[in-house]
Formats: sequence, structure tokens, C-alpha cells
Amino acid sequence: MSGDEREYVDRLVAPDALASYLEGRLGPADAIDVERHEAGHSNETLFVEWGSRDLVLRRPPPGETAESAHDVLREYRVQEALQGTPVPVARTVLACEDESVIGSEFYLMEREAGDVVREAEPERFATPDHRRRIGEALVDTLATVHGVDVEAVGLGEFGYPEGFTERQVDRWSGQYEWAFEVTAAEREVPAVHELTGWLREHVPETHPHTLVHGDYTLNNVMFGPGGPPELVAVFDWELSTLGDPFTDLGWLLMAWADEGDRLADLGSLAPPALTAREGYPTRRELVERYEAATGRRFENDRFYRVLAFYKLGALGEMFYRRHLEGNADDEIYPEMVDTVPAIAERALRIADGTETL
Repeated sequence: MSGDEREYVDRLVAPDALASYLEGRLGPADAIDVERHEAGHSNETLFVEWGSRDLVLRRPPPGETAESAHDVLREYRVQEALQGTPVPVARTVLACEDESVIGSEFYLMEREAGDVVREAEPERFATPDHRRRIGEALVDTLATVHGVDVEAVGLGEFGYPEGFTERQVDRWSGQYEWAFEVTAAEREVPAVHELTGWLREHVPETHPHTLVHGDYTLNNVMFGPGGPPELVAVFDWELSTLGDPFTDLGWLLMAWADEGDRLADLGSLAPPALTAREGYPTRRELVERYEAATGRRFENDRFYRVLAFYKLGALGEMFYRRHLEGNADDEIYPEMVDTVPAIAERALRIADGTETL
């Protein structure tokens, strides 16, 4: 770890303060080691060795954040509620609301063993049959999330599903406005304002009410160390709530590449190109399997796909603001100066029907 990386980790977690806190709750340990996981770009993920225990610590990024973003204790609450359900989640350990310990709220969970499929697939999965199983498991697990009895697991008051989709448009337009307070001085993104108007005109009048994950992609699940592929954990629940399940499906489709997709324009926010390889289901096949599993028809697909890219662009614009303010150590953040406008242009192509499912 370089000196700059060590300095950034120390800004996220003071090991001595964390050790003192953990000793009072988990018992003593011979040593503590903290390492930052660099694959994520929103909440910070740190691997913590506490004696013989391998844990994962989740906390918000440093600096000012947009209102309601980076709610790690919300992540903890939903994962705690899902323990023992058919939804695979990591075992939760503890949550801390006392910001004086490491400078923010945080929670700990057990570290799972396996692989997150991002830019490359494990060699044991590199067959058409296993690739298809990865896509099927991903959709089947999403259907399981959307089938949770929220009252039975204590999440009946976890959100307000009525009017959820309309509020999504308002919420993410607000995230853009928060970011534009700083980024507009560098460059404008007029396509975003056009998309905001289109989305408000096309919000579906009704939708099902279920638990939603909010960031459900191949990058946010883990497959176990064996074979054939078995999905063993769903991560990154910071945006979870009760709402419209089709927003999850639209987000998954946004993050799933088909053969022939133009990925270069999206830079580091492009979906992994590997899902265009032989064996992986197409986006249309993912939709068909989801419909069969849930009994729900995915109508208004253009709206949900546009909304997904709109949200992706908002995340990118928030990343760009944090870069400009010096509140991030992530090499992709500066790229957002060009990536966010490209995302907005792709969303416009979906809106006008140029780019179909």
C-alpha cells in the first residue's frame, strides 16, 4: 500500500479507535488489520482482520454527501431482517451509530468466501452452461428478493411503496442538482434536463409493491468457491426500500451487456463486456425468466431502462463533485466529466426508441 493509500485508509478508519470499540463488543484479539477494498465506488468497503475473524466494514465516503445517500445503517437493517430467509446475505455482526469511533456510522458483517464476477469470470465458470447458470441465478435471486414477505421479516415500515416510482425521478433529479452545484462550473449536461422532463411525463400510473434492492447487478452478488455457480450472497443494500420491483429489473438490464452494445462511451461505468459471451442470457431472456418466476409482466420497459441510466448518470455526477472537492481517492471519478454526458445521450436513445431491448 502506497503512502497516499495508507493516508486515505487512516482517514476512513483509525485502527486504534476501532480496536478499542471492537474489544468491548467482540472480545479481545491479538491484532487488527484494516485494508480498503478498491472495487466499490459508493460506500467504502474495508476488510478487517480481528484476530481469527475476517470481517467487512461498511461506512460512507468522507466529506459532505448528498442527502439520503450512503445510508449504511439502512444496509445493516435490511440484511439483519433477511437473515434466515431464502435471500442469500452475509451474516451481520454489529452496527455502530456513534460517529466518534471512526468518524461516521458503520456496520460489520462476516466476510463471505467466493467470487464477485466483474471484468473477468473465474476459470471454473468459463463454459456456456455455467455462464447461463450465472444469469439464471441472478434473475432467480432477484425474483426471490421481490417475493419476500416484508411484514413477516419486520420490514413492513421500511418504505412507502405508494408513489415510489414518481419519487425516484424526483430523488435522482435532486442528486443531479446537488452535484451540479459544483460540477456545472466545469461543464453543463443539458441532456439530463431533457431526460428529467421525459421521465416525469412517462411515469407508470401503477406498479407492484415489494422489497427492492436498489442496486442489483452482477457486481453486487457473490458466487461460492465451487461449481456449478451458486449465488451465495447479495451485497450493497444501501438503496433498498419498499417500492417498485421493476426499477430493480431495469437497473439489472442497464448493467448487462448484450452482443453489439456500445460500451466504450460509458468508460468505467460500462457493464462488464463478458456477459456478451456465448452462454450468457440476453437481456430479453433475463426479462422472460423474471416474468416466468414472478408472474409479472415487464411493461413500460423504455421508462425503466431510461430511469436506470438516469440514475447511473446521477451517481457519476456525484462522484465527479466529490472528485472536484477532493473528497475521494478513486481513479474513475475524474472520468465522469465525459462519462455522464455519454450516459445521458444513451438514455435519450432508449427514450426515443432508437435503442430497443
